Amino acid sequence: MKNLKLFALGFLTTFAIVSVFANSLLADNRTNGNSTIKGESRLETLAKYKQVLDIVENIYVDNLTLEEIVKKSIEGLLTNLDAHSGYLDEKQYGELVIQMEGEFGGLGITIGMKDGAITIIAPIENTPADKAGLQAGDVILKIDNRSTIGMTVDEAVSLMRGEPKTKITITIVRKGENTPLSFDIVRDIIEVKSVYTKMIEDENILYVRVTSFDKNVAETTEEALKKHKNLKGVILDMRNNPGGLLDQAVKLTDIFVENGTIVSQKGRNAEEDEIYKAKKGVLTTAPMVVLVNGGSASASEIVSGALQDLKRAVIVGENTFGKGSVQKVIRLNDTNEAVRITVAKYYLPSGRTIQAVGVQPDILVHAAAVPNNENEFSIKESDLKKHLEGELTKIDNNAKNSANTSSTKKQQSVISHSDLLKDLQLKSAVDIIKVLNITTKK
Repeated sequence: MKNLKLFALGFLTTFAIVSVFANSLLADNRTNGNSTIKGESRLETLAKYKQVLDIVENIYVDNLTLEEIVKKSIEGLLTNLDAHSGYLDEKQYGELVIQMEGEFGGLGITIGMKDGAITIIAPIENTPADKAGLQAGDVILKIDNRSTIGMTVDEAVSLMRGEPKTKITITIVRKGENTPLSFDIVRDIIEVKSVYTKMIEDENILYVRVTSFDKNVAETTEEALKKHKNLKGVILDMRNNPGGLLDQAVKLTDIFVENGTIVSQKGRNAEEDEIYKAKKGVLTTAPMVVLVNGGSASASEIVSGALQDLKRAVIVGENTFGKGSVQKVIRLNDTNEAVRITVAKYYLPSGRTIQAVGVQPDILVHAAAVPNNENEFSIKESDLKKHLEGELTKIDNNAKNSANTSSTKKQQSVISHSDLLKDLQLKSAVDIIKVLNITTKK
């Protein structure tokens, strides 16, 4: 099987798959006089580990093979490092290759380990999970009839992935609900449109929705900006965006800033260190608001955090997930098994990390509809003009087909006033851009 090189940032995506060769158990005697002592200490430590293996193999209540014992010890070692490191057996590694190279049936959610529980980072728009009603922050309690307690993220992914058109039941615990909720979902091929744009009705404000960071994000966004001149502002919506390719996160940020560091990557080894700087700058002065929430993770946190640190955009919404580490997948010698291990962390322009803390919005706005008295007003208006109802019915019947066609086309390209009333966070973003335009006028 060919090695893969994947420079990605999402929870279940990978950064590189390479072969690794076994290291000598002894320290290199050529380095210094203390190397022999270090070598003895290393052997003593490994002898302790071997003794534990022997104890488990010989007297543990269940009869386990040495292969099973070693596998469990490797899994325990890696999962105890952090929430994102882990061991991939042959089946899991094969599924990873399928995920990266071909189509697969799934639910359309990104998951991660948070506070020791399998947690939904974000449902992907228009996927089975999204349509069923799963939400960011839901804790997965059961997959079909299997409890997720003690389960790894990779095991959960393996259970949820399957043939398209097959059924699965997901039981979750949701904040604010007194009892667990169960969802019957039918798997499907996951196809995601990573970027789409709309204009705000009656406003020269461009709405850019980024659902994930695939290879087309920066190019698609730049093309949309070129189509719309003299914009009064841009709203970049990265709510429930679980991440994706690092280079796209950098390029997207670069579109909106003139100069400065976008993000830096620092690891234990110098070869893992990288600094990514702004080079381009396409739209660097128009007022800008970025929308985020608890489902915004990884690459979306880099973009929002960088734009915040560089004073380029106002961040609106809720605190992001807090995933700011880099994983590398290393294939083990002559096997179809691998280890995924954290090798570095990301740091924003100010030097702060997003790992475990996330990006805090400049203006906290919870998800909700905009409070209004529209229904009360409609009743009064209806009572006042009852004599017109008959005539309106006649007109509506004649114009129904053409109105539906026109409305559909408009919905595809414009966010209407009524749409804004359903989304308090988005409405707040529009209002902020209006205020910024007023305050920056000369």
